[in-house]
Amino acid sequence: MVDLGERSYPIYIGAGLLERGDLLIRHIRGARVAIVTNETVASLYLETLRVSLGNIASDVFTMPDGEAHKNLATYTEIMDFLLSHRHERTTTLIALGGGVVGDITGFAAATYQRGVEFLQIPTTLLAQVDSSVGGKTAVNHPSGKNMIGAFYQPRCVIADMDVLGTLAKREYAAGLAEVVKYGMIWDAEFFEWLEGSAAALNAREGDALTYAVEASCRVKAQVVASDETERGLRAILNFGHTFGHALETVTRYERYLHGEAVAIGMVMAARASVAYGTLDDNAVERLKSLLASLGLPVTAQSVDREALREAMGMDKKVVGGRLRLVLSRDVGSVFVSDDFQSSIIDAVLTD
Repeated sequence: MVDLGERSYPIYIGAGLLERGDLLIRHIRGARVAIVTNETVASLYLETLRVSLGNIASDVFTMPDGEAHKNLATYTEIMDFLLSHRHERTTTLIALGGGVVGDITGFAAATYQRGVEFLQIPTTLLAQVDSSVGGKTAVNHPSGKNMIGAFYQPRCVIADMDVLGTLAKREYAAGLAEVVKYGMIWDAEFFEWLEGSAAALNAREGDALTYAVEASCRVKAQVVASDETERGLRAILNFGHTFGHALETVTRYERYLHGEAVAIGMVMAARASVAYGTLDDNAVERLKSLLASLGLPVTAQSVDREALREAMGMDKKVVGGRLRLVLSRDVGSVFVSDDFQSSIIDAVLTD
């Protein structure tokens, strides 16, 4: 449960939930829904969802797969679709897909006729543990990731463990990067558990995977409940993301999946923490070792340093012209600071 008073909502985690029509229908107030999905997910799970909706009328907007399509052009197409199908303020949007689908559907829901309700049905591990929870909705701009968006909470999140079986190995590993993040920022015991459970997670063993998703969502829900619009504590969820988002931007979302960029970004943030004087090298090596054991990259190759620096300057965490970084004191403990010398960034980018 994400505790936000009257706007609180549940997170359902388990096997076979996509077939549980009762979970879906209890969160749909009107008589119509519009499903937003992508070409890959539609072929796998759209029919199951429509059957679960029973007598509720549904229209389907299918977008191309990939981060490159999370933009204003696709957002406009969704608006055109909703208007042409005469959807009203009583419509509920359903995001059936990964983080791209969830983010753009949420932004559409936040802005269509000044706001309609929406449900999150994340079909990737990364979306289940991160982007579907917390109400951050957005599209990308050529100058930066998630620059156009809104805080807008869903009615519920339905994380069906069964859908993760069809994820490609690389996509699955990318989701594990965000799982590792929760250990680094909040829970040292969870991080240690991940170190001992890498083989089970790589094998997608049900109990281990369910626990990892539950633990990640629990941390995310606690942080969001205490700071919904990122005025303070919630900024710690961006550990590794300032560097990671910049990597995605300068490589035009073509070289790295989001989780891969975050994995590299976390290592860069950890090295910045060493340079800042708050973290020791052993913690960096533990982080690198865990990420590598889960099939994730830990370094970036052939990236223009100046372009990376410029992209970091466009980050949403720049306040008053100063870049804020999430830095680490130890595994399980981080803090936000803008009090650092530019030489720290120089050293990390050079490395």
